Amino acid sequence: MTAPNPRIATVTLPYGIAAIDAAAAVIADGGCVAVPTETVYGLAADAGDSRAVAGIYAAKGRPGFNPLIVHVPTLAAAQALAAFDDHALRLARAFWPGPLTLVLPVRDGAGIAALATAGLPTIAIRVPAHDAMQALLARTGRPLAAPSANASGSISPTRAAHVLRSLDGRIPLVIDAGATMRGIESTIIACIDGQVRELRPGPVTRAAVAALLDVTVGGAGAGIEAPGQLASHYAPSKPVRLNATDRRDGEWLIGFGPVAGDDSLSPGGDPVEAAARLFDALHIADASAATGIAVARIPDDGLGAAINDRLRRAATRG
Repeated sequence: MTAPNPRIATVTLPYGIAAIDAAAAVIADGGCVAVPTETVYGLAADAGDSRAVAGIYAAKGRPGFNPLIVHVPTLAAAQALAAFDDHALRLARAFWPGPLTLVLPVRDGAGIAALATAGLPTIAIRVPAHDAMQALLARTGRPLAAPSANASGSISPTRAAHVLRSLDGRIPLVIDAGATMRGIESTIIACIDGQVRELRPGPVTRAAVAALLDVTVGGAGAGIEAPGQLASHYAPSKPVRLNATDRRDGEWLIGFGPVAGDDSLSPGGDPVEAAARLFDALHIADASAATGIAVARIPDDGLGAAINDRLRRAATRG
């Protein structure tokens, strides 16, 4: 794990032309900035600059074996970096721009820093839907590596305030565009050697992928192939108890549906609302005076599978 950067002044700017210009200047100088996407806030740097990518790892304290997602503005830009088979092309055309990351063979001469791919022969790539990230891609003219803008292993950020909670003093700039829409990281699908596998569940469900391609979608292997596969990840500083029906002494209860609590992911039991609120609710619980966090049961179908994936990793102590 790399050491954090020396403490620096972190500036927060509201999303707009001035913020994008300032962020582009930081990236051109080899730095990294926090920028919202439709999923969570990302920590963006030039994916082709090894020192800039190393700066992401240093700011996050991220293990070097954990690859990063590379963001590009269009499918054509993605095809310049990765080899698309028919399955990958159909997925990209159906779900991009949007919360789907594809893991594909990286092209020879793509110019992506080996650190961004963790030395693997594949690249994790997506076309984001958020105006701020698209504006930054257009302004820099570069592919941007952008993992979640938080200290490695901690709760993912869906607001600028969440970014500051763990990265204040480690990065120079945060672009604030309010709460993210999806609130949970992208689905990651690998399309390699004719096989389609889900490496991380997310807003694009496994069932939707299988239906589009008319194939059986496999699961992840034993190794680290993509972001978000560490056993302990997205974790608060307090212990997390899952499938709770009530609050135990000292706990902050995050409810869902009929289980009320100190807070609720969705009183009406809506998984879309729950996904959008998940990390915000965990941040609020972690900042409370409680000594532990309890979370009500979320049905494990559709988007619920992605929510439960994040919760299981949050409940695993590293």
